Amino acid sequence: MHRVSGLAAAGVAGRLLHGLPPLSGPVLAQETSPGAVIETTAGRVRGATRAGIHIFKGVRYGASTAGRNRFMPPVAPAPWSGVRDALEYGASAPQSRAHPAKSEDCLFLNVWTPGLGDGGRRPVMVWLHGGGFSAGSGSSRTYDGVNMCTAGDVVLVTINHRLNIFGSAYLAQLGGSDFAASGCTGMLDIIASLEWVRDNIEAFGGDPNTVTIFGESGGGRKVSTLLAMPGATGLFHRAIIQSGAILRVRNPRDATREAELVLAKVGLRSNQGHELQMVPTDTLFEAALEAAGGFEPEERVVGMTGNTPVLDGDAIPVHPFDPTAPAVSADVPVLVGYNRTEETLWWQNREMPLDMQEGELLERIAALLRIDVDATRVIEAYRDAYPDARPWDHYILICTDYPRGIYARELATRKTALGGAAAWLYRFDWDLGGEMHTPHALEIRFVFDNVDHFETRLFDRPGSADSRALAAKMSAAWMAFARTGNPDTPDLPHWPVYSADSRDAMLFNSESRIVRDHDRGARLVMEEVLKLD
Repeated sequence: MHRVSGLAAAGVAGRLLHGLPPLSGPVLAQETSPGAVIETTAGRVRGATRAGIHIFKGVRYGASTAGRNRFMPPVAPAPWSGVRDALEYGASAPQSRAHPAKSEDCLFLNVWTPGLGDGGRRPVMVWLHGGGFSAGSGSSRTYDGVNMCTAGDVVLVTINHRLNIFGSAYLAQLGGSDFAASGCTGMLDIIASLEWVRDNIEAFGGDPNTVTIFGESGGGRKVSTLLAMPGATGLFHRAIIQSGAILRVRNPRDATREAELVLAKVGLRSNQGHELQMVPTDTLFEAALEAAGGFEPEERVVGMTGNTPVLDGDAIPVHPFDPTAPAVSADVPVLVGYNRTEETLWWQNREMPLDMQEGELLERIAALLRIDVDATRVIEAYRDAYPDARPWDHYILICTDYPRGIYARELATRKTALGGAAAWLYRFDWDLGGEMHTPHALEIRFVFDNVDHFETRLFDRPGSADSRALAAKMSAAWMAFARTGNPDTPDLPHWPVYSADSRDAMLFNSESRIVRDHDRGARLVMEEVLKLD
């Protein structure tokens, strides 16, 4: 029996996006009393309220992953008596970037909801944070759910889970059956959080039978991967992939070789997996960084990031979308897309001069692509698509498509070919101005209708009337998809289902529009480069 009662509470806002330290910015209003107490399967938790939305932070969905639980599947939390405050975010997984708190005891989630125990059965949206499989947390102000929950009458959940070596060290071929699941433990944490949602979210006003998983960058990679995991079947019913479409995960051979390097770095033999569980957290993390820095995989997959989960034959039995979309999620509709100039997020760090000349463009693109690729032909295709663009712009567009933009379109194509639930494709085009244009991660603020909340150099000013209007429309489309499995809304043009024939995509901007097979010539050339059939 779930029980709700009023109690005073106060809380603090989270700070991080993609694991980056915050800059100064507007301060969200503090949570206020009265809070409420909800009985979960493990014990009672006390939340707070802000602007009419009930907020529960740092709710435990799993036991500590330290010690003998390291590299093991997640374990349910021990039940507790009394009432635990859920007023502050829980610890983030160990990682290199600054966070409020880092610990192997990191299996916590956060809930925003308009109603408690009222039989509302609202759509539930579970956000998977970015940062690849190596960094980040669900505790960013950008992910604050007050605006979404108010406008769309939905329940939002954000989570923390194991990252980097703690979430993907593959020891199955070294340490034996005890470590069979070690290459996927971060993903198994996410499944455990979805099981918590299934078992508890009704008390928070949500419908466990209408759950959407959505995420950006690394979060999109996690969504892509969950679509291929039998253990997640039935735990979610729609999926949104923002700038994170992937087709393949790591192969066991390379993952085993990298694990052997880590063991050697800490002075252990390859069969000493249990001893590796006892190595201090920071020592293990630094050893993993050193090992990764000198590791050369035998199989090179374009777009593969460090600490990607492993194709272990059990938790992940097939690649997410290679050679086909996974049959296990055939009935799950998918919304997938990317930002027009993803690469501008990194251009300053990569010393790409704005006055780049044609010769340097050719040199850089040749270095980016495979040795057997005609870089000149690739550049010509983008020059034809964007005849007025500078070499620097062409570089940004090519890097954005290689592979992020192309993988989004290919994932939609393969999902559609499966013949089950439909897919929808988008590109986010809203321009920040200057040289940043439409960088990686910019759309998150629009999806959450939080363009006035900023923490990083991506968005160093409050939103404008223009950005607020687009945020309201885009957020509404995401919530419509969560509610019905279709993103169509009255305030946007009709959004057709994706097909390999028409390749319709929604281009989000001040004036959003539907286009057919955008940048077709450039797409066809890049598909050849990526060897996509």
